[in-house]
Amino acid sequence: MALYLAGAGVAATSSSRRLRAEETFEITRTEAEWRRLLTPAQFEVLREEGTERAFSSPLDKEYGEGTYHCAGCDLPLYSSETKYDSGTGWPSFWKPLPDAVRTRADWGILGRRTEVHCRRCGGHLGHVFNDGPQPTGKRYCMNGVALTFRPA
Repeated sequence: MALYLAGAGVAATSSSRRLRAEETFEITRTEAEWRRLLTPAQFEVLREEGTERAFSSPLDKEYGEGTYHCAGCDLPLYSSETKYDSGTGWPSFWKPLPDAVRTRADWGILGRRTEVHCRRCGGHLGHVFNDGPQPTGKRYCMNGVALTFRPA
């Protein structure tokens, strides 16, 4: 799977990592432990805030009934009932499950974005934008490699 780092730049990535290092999560592991548990692509996205290439994830076109979980710690994050085709090439949702994700400011070349991470392990999932469908108007644009899908 081809990955590229988000257009956030090194300063934003190091800033986000510093903020993540200051936070406390229920599940914590050393870098070596994460590398053993995750594929290289999952590690790049979840732990180093990379971004998978648009339209590369099979989960972008997954529309079965079920739940999307964090690939790092298996926390349920999104219901298939809130998934929609945003046309961006990444799995998109208009709402996360209750108490599933957290957000933080992510500054980069394109200005301020809002990064989304798993509230239990701190894994980077993607970003949330204010151009989604109703009822929330949100587009949680997630990296498919950061998720696993569990059919209902």
